[in-house]
Amino acid sequence: MLTFTTNQLVILGLTLILGWLLGLASRSGGAKWRREAERDRERAEQAEARVAAANARIAELERSAHPIGPGTAAAVGAAARGGRDDLALIHGVGIERETRLNEAGYLRYRQIAELSDREVVQLEGRMGLDPGTIDREQWRAQAAALARGGTDKPAFSWTGNPTV
Repeated sequence: MLTFTTNQLVILGLTLILGWLLGLASRSGGAKWRREAERDRERAEQAEARVAAANARIAELERSAHPIGPGTAAAVGAAARGGRDDLALIHGVGIERETRLNEAGYLRYRQIAELSDREVVQLEGRMGLDPGTIDREQWRAQAAALARGGTDKPAFSWTGNPTV
């Protein structure tokens, strides 16, 4: 069994009382820090929720956005700056294919007109077109005419077989 002297018991009692008083004194400050930490966590969660909502809205707008195509202000501006030609004027290209051509790096009529047979095959594969589509629809001839300042009307009437 442990035995304590009187002095040791007094010191032990004073230590316990002092610890209890320090605990009481620091208790209110601890609650304050907990409340601030909780508020910070709530603010962070709200900020994350706002960012998630903004990202969802951006994704929604991107899905509903129409690609730059003929007649839009962006297309007219890009053409005026010499940034790209309106490839949708080539019969058989249209807005969707024009966008894919632009993504593939084809921005000017001259680039389409100067395609080699090997490049035509590669481009058809990249765009998911049936083999021979570019030649059948005469993209290169139309692009050459448009590059020379030709009309914006198709170079032929489409009835299933190209006619000149």
